[in-house]
Amino acid sequence: MAPVGSKRGVLERLGAGEVVIGDGGFVFALEKRGYVKAGPWTPEAAAEHPEAVRQLHREFLRAGSNVMQTFTFYASDDKLENRGNKLTFTGQQINEAACDLAREVANEGDALVAGGVSQTPSYLSCKSEDEVKKIFKKQIDVFIQKNVDFLIAEYFEHVEEAEWAVQVLKATGKPVAATLCIGPEGDMHGVTPGECAVRLVKAGADIVGVNCHFDPMTCVKTVAMMKAGVEKAGLKAHYMTQPLAYHTPDCSCQGFIDLPEFPFALEPRILTRWEMQHYAREAYKAGIRYIGGCCGFEPYHIRAVAEELATERGILPEASEKHGMWGSGLEMHTKPWVRARARRDYWERLKPASGRPLCPSMSTPDGWGVTKGHAELMQQKEATTAEQLRSQPRNKSHI
Repeated sequence: MAPVGSKRGVLERLGAGEVVIGDGGFVFALEKRGYVKAGPWTPEAAAEHPEAVRQLHREFLRAGSNVMQTFTFYASDDKLENRGNKLTFTGQQINEAACDLAREVANEGDALVAGGVSQTPSYLSCKSEDEVKKIFKKQIDVFIQKNVDFLIAEYFEHVEEAEWAVQVLKATGKPVAATLCIGPEGDMHGVTPGECAVRLVKAGADIVGVNCHFDPMTCVKTVAMMKAGVEKAGLKAHYMTQPLAYHTPDCSCQGFIDLPEFPFALEPRILTRWEMQHYAREAYKAGIRYIGGCCGFEPYHIRAVAEELATERGILPEASEKHGMWGSGLEMHTKPWVRARARRDYWERLKPASGRPLCPSMSTPDGWGVTKGHAELMQQKEATTAEQLRSQPRNKSHI
Protein backbone atom coordinates (compact mmCIF):
# COMPACT_ATOMS: atom_id res chain seq x y z
CA MET A 1 0.00 0.00 0.00
CA ALA A 2 1.51 3.30 -1.10
CA PRO A 3 1.22 6.15 1.41
CA VAL A 4 -0.67 9.29 0.38
CA GLY A 5 1.65 11.72 -1.41
CA SER A 6 4.18 9.09 -2.53
CA LYS A 7 2.53 8.36 -5.90
CA ARG A 8 3.31 10.24 -9.06
CA GLY A 9 0.60 12.73 -9.91
CA VAL A 10 -1.68 12.69 -12.93
CA LEU A 11 0.27 15.41 -14.75
CA GLU A 12 3.55 13.61 -14.13
CA ARG A 13 2.12 10.45 -15.64
CA LEU A 14 0.56 12.16 -18.63
CA GLY A 15 3.65 14.31 -19.14
CA ALA A 16 5.72 11.14 -19.43
CA GLY A 17 3.39 9.88 -22.16
CA GLU A 18 1.82 7.23 -19.96
CA VAL A 19 -1.76 6.02 -20.31
CA VAL A 20 -4.01 6.87 -17.39
CA ILE A 21 -7.12 4.69 -17.24
CA GLY A 22 -10.20 6.18 -15.62
CA ASP A 23 -13.02 4.29 -13.99
CA GLY A 24 -16.57 3.74 -15.19
CA GLY A 25 -20.13 4.92 -14.72
CA PHE A 26 -20.92 4.79 -11.02
CA VAL A 27 -24.35 6.41 -11.32
CA PHE A 28 -25.75 3.89 -13.81
CA ALA A 29 -23.92 0.93 -12.29
CA LEU A 30 -25.21 1.65 -8.80
CA GLU A 31 -28.72 2.38 -10.08
CA LYS A 32 -28.82 -1.08 -11.60
CA ARG A 33 -27.59 -2.52 -8.30
CA GLY A 34 -30.31 -0.72 -6.33
CA TYR A 35 -28.30 2.05 -4.64
CA VAL A 36 -29.03 5.14 -6.81
CA LYS A 37 -32.41 6.55 -7.82
CA ALA A 38 -32.93 7.28 -11.50
CA GLY A 39 -34.21 10.79 -11.99
CA PRO A 40 -32.23 12.78 -9.46
CA TRP A 41 -29.14 10.57 -10.11
CA THR A 42 -27.61 11.79 -6.87
CA PRO A 43 -24.85 9.98 -4.90
CA GLU A 44 -26.32 9.54 -1.42
CA ALA A 45 -25.08 5.93 -1.57
CA ALA A 46 -21.60 7.11 -0.58
CA ALA A 47 -23.01 7.77 2.90
CA GLU A 48 -26.02 5.44 2.91
CA HIS A 49 -24.38 2.30 1.48
CA PRO A 50 -20.61 2.78 1.60
CA GLU A 51 -20.01 -0.94 1.15
CA ALA A 52 -21.60 -0.81 -2.33
CA VAL A 53 -19.54 2.18 -3.44
CA ARG A 54 -16.35 0.68 -1.97
CA GLN A 55 -16.92 -2.61 -3.80
CA LEU A 56 -17.45 -0.89 -7.16
CA HIS A 57 -14.26 1.12 -6.66
CA ARG A 58 -12.41 -2.14 -5.97
CA GLU A 59 -13.78 -3.79 -9.09
CA PHE A 60 -12.62 -0.89 -11.24
CA LEU A 61 -9.22 -0.89 -9.54
CA ARG A 62 -8.88 -4.62 -10.20
CA ALA A 63 -9.93 -4.02 -13.82
CA GLY A 64 -7.08 -1.57 -14.37
CA SER A 65 -8.29 1.88 -13.34
CA ASN A 66 -5.56 4.31 -12.29
CA VAL A 67 -8.06 6.84 -10.93
CA MET A 68 -10.66 6.43 -8.22
CA GLN A 69 -13.06 9.27 -8.93
CA THR A 70 -15.03 10.33 -5.87
CA PHE A 71 -18.69 9.39 -6.18
CA THR A 72 -19.74 13.04 -6.01
CA PHE A 73 -21.57 13.42 -9.31
CA TYR A 74 -24.48 15.82 -8.77
CA ALA A 75 -23.44 16.23 -5.13
CA SER A 76 -23.87 20.02 -5.03
CA ASP A 77 -26.43 21.22 -2.51
CA ASP A 78 -28.75 22.69 -5.14
CA LYS A 79 -28.89 19.37 -7.03
CA LEU A 80 -29.23 17.24 -3.92
CA GLU A 81 -32.27 19.30 -2.93
CA ASN A 82 -33.75 19.71 -6.43
CA ARG A 83 -37.38 18.82 -7.20
CA GLY A 84 -38.32 17.38 -3.85
CA ASN A 85 -35.36 15.04 -3.39
CA LYS A 86 -35.37 13.98 0.28
CA LEU A 87 -32.00 13.76 2.04
CA THR A 88 -30.95 11.81 5.11
CA PHE A 89 -27.38 13.11 4.85
CA THR A 90 -26.04 16.58 4.15
CA GLY A 91 -24.12 17.41 1.00
CA GLN A 92 -20.97 17.78 3.06
CA GLN A 93 -21.42 14.33 4.61
CA ILE A 94 -21.92 12.75 1.19
CA ASN A 95 -18.86 14.45 -0.28
CA GLU A 96 -16.72 13.54 2.74
CA ALA A 97 -17.80 9.91 2.64
CA ALA A 98 -17.12 9.70 -1.09
CA CYS A 99 -13.60 11.06 -0.64
CA ASP A 100 -12.84 8.60 2.16
CA LEU A 101 -14.02 5.61 0.11
CA ALA A 102 -12.08 6.63 -2.98
CA ARG A 103 -8.90 7.15 -0.95
CA GLU A 104 -9.28 3.85 0.90
CA VAL A 105 -9.44 1.87 -2.34
CA ALA A 106 -6.87 3.98 -4.21
CA ASN A 107 -4.37 3.15 -1.48
CA GLU A 108 -4.85 -0.54 -2.25
CA GLY A 109 -3.10 0.02 -5.58
CA ASP A 110 -1.29 2.58 -7.69
CA ALA A 111 -4.36 4.76 -8.14
CA LEU A 112 -5.01 8.45 -7.65
CA VAL A 113 -8.09 10.13 -6.20
CA ALA A 114 -9.97 12.71 -8.26
CA GLY A 115 -12.62 14.93 -6.72
CA GLY A 116 -15.35 15.79 -9.19
CA VAL A 117 -17.93 18.55 -9.62
CA SER A 118 -20.60 18.73 -12.31
CA GLN A 119 -23.16 21.07 -13.80
CA THR A 120 -25.72 22.68 -11.50
CA PRO A 121 -29.46 23.40 -11.55
CA SER A 122 -28.53 26.94 -10.52
CA TYR A 123 -26.81 27.59 -13.85
CA LEU A 124 -29.79 26.25 -15.79
CA SER A 125 -32.01 28.56 -13.75
CA CYS A 126 -29.88 31.57 -14.75
CA LYS A 127 -28.31 32.24 -11.35
CA SER A 128 -25.33 34.59 -11.36
CA GLU A 129 -21.70 33.59 -11.86
CA ASP A 130 -20.96 34.33 -8.20
CA GLU A 131 -23.87 32.16 -7.03
CA VAL A 132 -22.81 29.22 -9.18
CA LYS A 133 -19.18 29.53 -8.16
CA LYS A 134 -20.16 29.47 -4.47
CA ILE A 135 -21.80 26.10 -5.05
CA PHE A 136 -18.62 24.70 -6.58
CA LYS A 137 -16.51 26.23 -3.81
CA LYS A 138 -18.53 24.45 -1.13
CA GLN A 139 -17.86 21.06 -2.69
CA ILE A 140 -14.23 21.82 -3.37
CA ASP A 141 -13.60 22.82 0.23
CA VAL A 142 -14.28 19.19 1.16
CA PHE A 143 -11.96 17.90 -1.57
CA ILE A 144 -9.13 20.09 -0.32
CA GLN A 145 -9.75 19.08 3.28
CA LYS A 146 -9.57 15.43 2.17
CA ASN A 147 -6.47 16.13 0.03
CA VAL A 148 -7.60 14.57 -3.25
CA ASP A 149 -4.85 14.25 -5.85
CA PHE A 150 -6.53 16.26 -8.60
CA LEU A 151 -9.88 17.76 -9.55
CA ILE A 152 -12.31 17.13 -12.39
CA ALA A 153 -15.05 19.42 -13.68
CA GLU A 154 -17.18 16.93 -15.62
CA TYR A 155 -20.52 16.68 -17.35
CA PHE A 156 -21.07 20.24 -18.49
CA GLU A 157 -23.42 21.00 -21.39
CA HIS A 158 -22.38 24.67 -21.50
CA VAL A 159 -18.75 25.71 -21.74
CA GLU A 160 -19.47 28.93 -19.84
CA GLU A 161 -20.43 27.04 -16.69
CA ALA A 162 -17.44 24.72 -17.14
CA GLU A 163 -15.15 27.75 -17.33
CA TRP A 164 -16.56 29.00 -14.02
CA ALA A 165 -15.96 25.59 -12.45
CA VAL A 166 -12.39 25.42 -13.77
CA GLN A 167 -11.62 28.87 -12.40
CA VAL A 168 -12.74 27.78 -8.93
CA LEU A 169 -10.87 24.48 -9.14
CA LYS A 170 -7.69 26.11 -10.41
CA ALA A 171 -7.55 28.42 -7.38
CA THR A 172 -6.79 25.37 -5.21
CA GLY A 173 -3.43 24.74 -6.85
CA LYS A 174 -4.43 21.15 -7.68
CA PRO A 175 -4.22 19.79 -11.25
CA VAL A 176 -7.51 20.35 -13.07
CA ALA A 177 -9.28 18.27 -15.71
CA ALA A 178 -12.40 19.49 -17.49
CA THR A 179 -14.79 17.43 -19.61
CA LEU A 180 -17.91 18.56 -21.43
CA CYS A 181 -20.81 16.26 -22.32
CA ILE A 182 -20.82 17.37 -25.94
CA GLY A 183 -20.42 15.85 -29.37
CA PRO A 184 -19.06 17.18 -32.66
CA GLU A 185 -21.81 19.83 -32.83
CA GLY A 186 -20.43 21.53 -29.74
CA ASP A 187 -22.09 22.76 -26.56
CA MET A 188 -25.76 23.62 -26.13
CA HIS A 189 -25.14 27.19 -27.26
CA GLY A 190 -23.36 26.06 -30.42
CA VAL A 191 -19.78 26.72 -29.31
CA THR A 192 -17.58 24.35 -31.32
CA PRO A 193 -15.50 21.64 -29.61
CA GLY A 194 -12.29 23.40 -30.61
CA GLU A 195 -13.38 26.73 -29.16
CA CYS A 196 -14.71 25.01 -26.03
CA ALA A 197 -11.31 23.42 -25.44
CA VAL A 198 -9.47 26.68 -25.97
CA ARG A 199 -11.69 28.43 -23.45
CA LEU A 200 -11.19 25.66 -20.89
CA VAL A 201 -7.42 25.73 -21.26
CA LYS A 202 -7.39 29.51 -20.94
CA ALA A 203 -9.53 29.17 -17.80
CA GLY A 204 -6.82 26.96 -16.30
CA ALA A 205 -7.60 23.35 -17.23
CA ASP A 206 -4.54 21.09 -17.57
CA ILE A 207 -6.54 18.24 -19.13
CA VAL A 208 -9.54 18.72 -21.43
CA GLY A 209 -11.96 16.38 -23.14
CA VAL A 210 -15.46 14.97 -23.08
CA ASN A 211 -17.50 12.56 -21.00
CA CYS A 212 -20.94 10.94 -21.21
CA HIS A 213 -23.81 11.66 -23.68
CA PHE A 214 -22.16 9.96 -26.70
CA ASP A 215 -20.59 6.65 -27.69
CA PRO A 216 -16.83 6.07 -27.61
CA MET A 217 -16.01 6.77 -31.24
CA THR A 218 -18.10 9.94 -31.28
CA CYS A 219 -16.24 11.09 -28.19
CA VAL A 220 -12.86 10.29 -29.72
CA LYS A 221 -13.85 12.34 -32.78
CA THR A 222 -14.94 15.23 -30.56
CA VAL A 223 -11.73 15.22 -28.52
CA ALA A 224 -9.72 15.18 -31.75
CA MET A 225 -11.56 18.37 -32.71
CA MET A 226 -10.74 19.86 -29.32
CA LYS A 227 -7.09 18.92 -29.70
CA ALA A 228 -6.92 20.54 -33.13
CA GLY A 229 -8.45 23.73 -31.72
CA VAL A 230 -6.01 23.92 -28.83
CA GLU A 231 -3.02 23.34 -31.10
CA LYS A 232 -4.23 25.91 -33.62
CA ALA A 233 -4.44 28.46 -30.78
CA GLY A 234 -0.84 27.72 -29.82
CA LEU A 235 -1.83 26.28 -26.44
CA LYS A 236 -0.95 23.02 -24.74
CA ALA A 237 -3.02 20.49 -22.83
CA HIS A 238 -3.48 16.81 -22.12
CA TYR A 239 -6.59 15.08 -23.43
CA MET A 240 -9.13 12.70 -21.95
CA THR A 241 -12.29 10.87 -22.90
CA GLN A 242 -14.83 9.09 -20.69
CA PRO A 243 -17.69 8.15 -23.05
CA LEU A 244 -20.87 6.16 -22.73
CA ALA A 245 -20.83 2.39 -23.10
CA TYR A 246 -23.80 2.70 -25.48
CA HIS A 247 -23.91 3.06 -29.26
CA THR A 248 -25.44 6.44 -30.15
CA PRO A 249 -25.35 6.84 -33.97
CA ASP A 250 -28.85 8.35 -33.93
CA CYS A 251 -28.20 11.01 -31.28
CA SER A 252 -28.40 14.73 -31.92
CA CYS A 253 -26.72 17.59 -30.05
CA GLN A 254 -27.92 16.64 -26.58
CA GLY A 255 -26.86 13.02 -26.81
CA PHE A 256 -28.40 9.95 -25.26
CA ILE A 257 -30.76 11.68 -22.85
CA ASP A 258 -32.90 12.53 -25.91
CA LEU A 259 -33.22 8.85 -26.89
CA PRO A 260 -36.65 7.35 -26.12
CA GLU A 261 -34.86 4.40 -24.48
CA PHE A 262 -33.20 6.66 -21.89
CA PRO A 263 -32.65 5.60 -19.18
CA PHE A 264 -34.38 2.24 -18.68
CA ALA A 265 -34.11 0.47 -22.04
CA LEU A 266 -30.58 1.18 -23.22
CA GLU A 267 -29.21 -2.34 -22.77
CA PRO A 268 -29.44 -3.36 -26.47
CA ARG A 269 -26.98 -0.55 -27.25
CA ILE A 270 -24.17 -1.70 -24.91
CA LEU A 271 -20.75 -2.09 -26.50
CA THR A 272 -19.04 -5.46 -26.27
CA ARG A 273 -15.65 -5.82 -24.62
CA TRP A 274 -14.10 -6.17 -28.06
CA GLU A 275 -15.61 -2.90 -29.21
CA MET A 276 -14.12 -1.34 -26.08
CA GLN A 277 -10.70 -2.55 -27.15
CA HIS A 278 -11.22 -0.84 -30.50
CA TYR A 279 -12.20 2.36 -28.67
CA ALA A 280 -9.06 2.24 -26.53
CA ARG A 281 -6.83 1.80 -29.57
CA GLU A 282 -8.49 4.62 -31.52
CA ALA A 283 -8.32 6.96 -28.54
CA TYR A 284 -4.63 6.21 -28.14
CA LYS A 285 -3.99 6.79 -31.85
CA ALA A 286 -5.77 10.15 -31.56
CA GLY A 287 -3.29 11.28 -28.90
CA ILE A 288 -5.64 10.81 -25.95
CA ARG A 289 -3.83 9.46 -22.92
CA TYR A 290 -6.49 9.67 -20.19
CA ILE A 291 -8.96 6.99 -21.28
CA GLY A 292 -11.92 5.95 -19.15
CA GLY A 293 -15.66 5.57 -19.22
CA CYS A 294 -18.95 6.97 -18.02
CA CYS A 295 -22.57 5.74 -17.95
CA GLY A 296 -22.93 2.08 -18.91
CA PHE A 297 -19.26 1.25 -18.33
CA GLU A 298 -18.81 -1.77 -16.10
CA PRO A 299 -15.48 -3.09 -14.79
CA TYR A 300 -15.15 -5.57 -17.65
CA HIS A 301 -15.25 -2.66 -20.10
CA ILE A 302 -12.39 -0.96 -18.29
CA ARG A 303 -10.51 -4.27 -18.24
CA ALA A 304 -10.87 -4.36 -22.04
CA VAL A 305 -9.31 -0.89 -22.27
CA ALA A 306 -6.45 -1.98 -20.01
CA GLU A 307 -5.88 -5.19 -21.98
CA GLU A 308 -5.82 -3.40 -25.32
CA LEU A 309 -3.17 -1.00 -24.03
CA ALA A 310 -1.24 -3.54 -21.97
CA THR A 311 1.85 -3.25 -24.19
CA GLU A 312 1.93 0.53 -23.90
CA ARG A 313 1.33 0.37 -20.14
CA GLY A 314 3.67 -2.54 -19.52
CA ILE A 315 1.15 -4.34 -17.34
CA LEU A 316 -2.06 -6.31 -17.41
CA PRO A 317 -4.76 -5.62 -14.83
CA GLU A 318 -5.28 -8.04 -11.97
CA ALA A 319 -8.72 -8.95 -13.36
CA SER A 320 -7.07 -10.41 -16.48
CA GLU A 321 -6.14 -13.43 -14.36
CA LYS A 322 -9.72 -14.55 -14.99
CA HIS A 323 -9.94 -13.51 -18.64
CA GLY A 324 -8.10 -15.05 -21.56
CA MET A 325 -6.96 -12.49 -24.11
CA TRP A 326 -9.29 -12.51 -27.13
CA GLY A 327 -11.28 -15.38 -25.69
CA SER A 328 -8.38 -17.78 -25.21
CA GLY A 329 -10.02 -19.18 -22.09
CA LEU A 330 -12.59 -20.82 -24.36
CA GLU A 331 -9.92 -23.34 -25.31
CA MET A 332 -10.92 -25.06 -22.05
CA HIS A 333 -14.61 -25.26 -22.98
CA THR A 334 -16.28 -28.68 -23.21
CA LYS A 335 -17.95 -28.00 -26.59
CA PRO A 336 -15.75 -27.97 -29.72
CA TRP A 337 -17.78 -25.31 -31.55
CA VAL A 338 -17.27 -22.98 -28.59
CA ARG A 339 -13.57 -23.85 -28.42
CA ALA A 340 -13.37 -22.78 -32.07
CA ARG A 341 -14.23 -19.22 -30.97
CA ALA A 342 -11.01 -18.87 -28.96
CA ARG A 343 -9.38 -16.56 -31.46
CA ARG A 344 -9.10 -12.86 -32.13
CA ASP A 345 -10.38 -12.81 -35.71
CA TYR A 346 -13.65 -14.45 -34.65
CA TRP A 347 -14.50 -11.73 -32.13
CA GLU A 348 -13.23 -8.86 -34.26
CA ARG A 349 -15.43 -9.89 -37.21
CA LEU A 350 -18.55 -10.81 -35.24
CA LYS A 351 -21.65 -8.67 -35.81
CA PRO A 352 -23.71 -9.33 -32.65
CA ALA A 353 -27.42 -9.93 -33.06
CA SER A 354 -29.86 -8.22 -30.71
CA GLY A 355 -32.35 -11.09 -30.59
CA ARG A 356 -35.13 -8.52 -31.11
CA PRO A 357 -36.54 -9.16 -34.61
CA LEU A 358 -39.28 -6.52 -34.36
CA CYS A 359 -37.07 -3.72 -33.05
CA PRO A 360 -35.41 -0.99 -35.16
CA SER A 361 -31.66 -0.50 -35.21
CA MET A 362 -32.02 3.21 -34.43
CA SER A 363 -34.51 5.54 -32.76
CA THR A 364 -35.90 9.01 -33.31
CA PRO A 365 -34.54 11.22 -30.52
CA ASP A 366 -36.63 13.84 -28.79
CA GLY A 367 -35.53 17.29 -29.87
CA TRP A 368 -37.02 20.00 -27.70
CA GLY A 369 -34.34 22.49 -28.66
CA VAL A 370 -34.25 24.10 -25.21
CA THR A 371 -31.33 25.00 -23.01
CA LYS A 372 -30.30 27.46 -20.33
CA GLY A 373 -32.74 30.35 -20.13
CA HIS A 374 -35.82 28.45 -21.35
CA ALA A 375 -38.74 28.28 -18.94
CA GLU A 376 -38.92 24.47 -19.26
CA LEU A 377 -35.46 24.16 -17.71
CA MET A 378 -35.97 26.43 -14.72
CA GLN A 379 -35.37 24.28 -11.64
CA GLN A 380 -37.06 24.30 -8.22
CA LYS A 381 -36.52 22.92 -4.73
CA GLU A 382 -40.13 21.75 -4.50
CA ALA A 383 -41.28 18.44 -5.97
CA THR A 384 -42.52 18.41 -9.56
CA THR A 385 -46.29 18.94 -9.47
CA ALA A 386 -48.96 16.87 -11.23
CA GLU A 387 -49.87 19.92 -13.30
CA GLN A 388 -46.26 20.33 -14.43
CA LEU A 389 -46.17 16.69 -15.49
CA ARG A 390 -49.44 17.03 -17.44
CA SER A 391 -48.08 20.05 -19.28
CA GLN A 392 -44.99 18.22 -20.57
CA PRO A 393 -45.23 17.51 -24.32
CA ARG A 394 -44.85 13.90 -25.43
CA ASN A 395 -43.50 12.53 -28.67
CA LYS A 396 -46.35 10.41 -30.04
CA SER A 397 -43.95 8.30 -32.11
CA HIS A 398 -42.67 6.81 -28.85
CA ILE A 399 -46.08 5.91 -27.39
